[in-house]
Amino acid sequence: MIELIGVELMSVLMLAVLMIVLALGHPIAFTFGGIGLLFGYLLRGEGVFFIFTSQAMNTMDSGILAAIAMFVLMANLMVKAGIAEDLFEAIRYLMGPLRGGVAVAVIVVCLILAACTGIVGAAVVSMTLAAFPLMMKYGYSKSLAAGTICAGGTLGILLPPSIMMIALADLTGLSAGKLLLGGLVPGFILGGLYILYIIIVCGLRPELGPPLSVEERAAVPVIARLKNGARAIVAPGTLIFAVLGSIFTGIATAREASGVGAVGAFLIVLIYRRFSWGMLKEALQSTARSVSMVMFLIIGTNCFTAVFLDFGGGKVIMEYMVGSGLGQWGVFFIMMLIIFILGMPIEWVGIIYLVMPIFLPIAVKFGIDPLWFTICVAVNLQNAFLSPPAGASMFYLLGLTKGTLTTIDVFKGVMPFVILQLIGLGICIAFPSWILYFPNLIK
Repeated sequence: MIELIGVELMSVLMLAVLMIVLALGHPIAFTFGGIGLLFGYLLRGEGVFFIFTSQAMNTMDSGILAAIAMFVLMANLMVKAGIAEDLFEAIRYLMGPLRGGVAVAVIVVCLILAACTGIVGAAVVSMTLAAFPLMMKYGYSKSLAAGTICAGGTLGILLPPSIMMIALADLTGLSAGKLLLGGLVPGFILGGLYILYIIIVCGLRPELGPPLSVEERAAVPVIARLKNGARAIVAPGTLIFAVLGSIFTGIATAREASGVGAVGAFLIVLIYRRFSWGMLKEALQSTARSVSMVMFLIIGTNCFTAVFLDFGGGKVIMEYMVGSGLGQWGVFFIMMLIIFILGMPIEWVGIIYLVMPIFLPIAVKFGIDPLWFTICVAVNLQNAFLSPPAGASMFYLLGLTKGTLTTIDVFKGVMPFVILQLIGLGICIAFPSWILYFPNLIK
């Protein structure tokens, strides 16, 4: 078949069918896997089954992916134990005198949770339950509240221990420790931009995010606020130190650090007397669902990409890029634009396993540092959780607020943060030495 229509047309056809089927709303994992199977059978006959089984076995045999299960378990234990709610309650009083202080507290808590969880859902769900009712009580703009919670929650996929960085390490062969530490500076840049935006907007329009009332602030003295804040940060701070410290000092690999994190989270649950068999069962079940979903996505997209590369689709794209005359930066920005657009309808797992086997060799061909390029891809993929129409964090929020918010409220709320994410990506592109500072400190 490929001799009849050519590699170029086959590549376009395979990608076009993928986009059409995804646009119809079919499950991502089965869409990738099904289209890969269809085209693979047309091109290779029964040989496609060897490709599929080989890809599935290689995925399951990857040791670094075990870290995903441990980090997800760590996140679920922290959420089920109510650590996030305690942390938010303490920090909202510290930020209360500020206009937009509760929204700033959401971002601060999300930054801390991101370094304890590594997944978006945990932060968005926790902050929706803890912060959204209070923001409505204090008269916050629905759009600002929605955008703040959605944007803050996405930081969980960038800051270590990020499961996206673990997946990228498995896919690219780069050091998982370097990639995890590579998310630190971009994560704090984005968090800082979010906080600055909230302070400026609420400063100019106080009605969007009023401060806590004088009576409520007076009910908790400053000394009590500081003590509560210090007490609330002990558990997540210890966990962050254990996980990142073990990686940074070289005591443990990323996979081993994930085990340290899971055990540490379990000990925190015991120390805070939040343990129950029901809680443990819920945490394990939630972990099993999340990990199985991620693994199905990885296998499905891996199989699609394997077929695409097998008949020469990746070579076609590389030849086009190299022969385009655009140069290093032109090609770089085209790849970033493609990833940004794909982030609107497709989950991050599908995107990285689709584009990285094609784009990373192109980046290397043009002399782009593969570690820096991969981190930029991760920053760009923040939009996959936030950009309409399919940003996952938006639908977590809509599902939990039960009719309080409309889809338009959420879309209006997230758009300024999408722009801030692009500004953050621009900073990461303009100052690569900042992004690579922490990764370069480990061997």
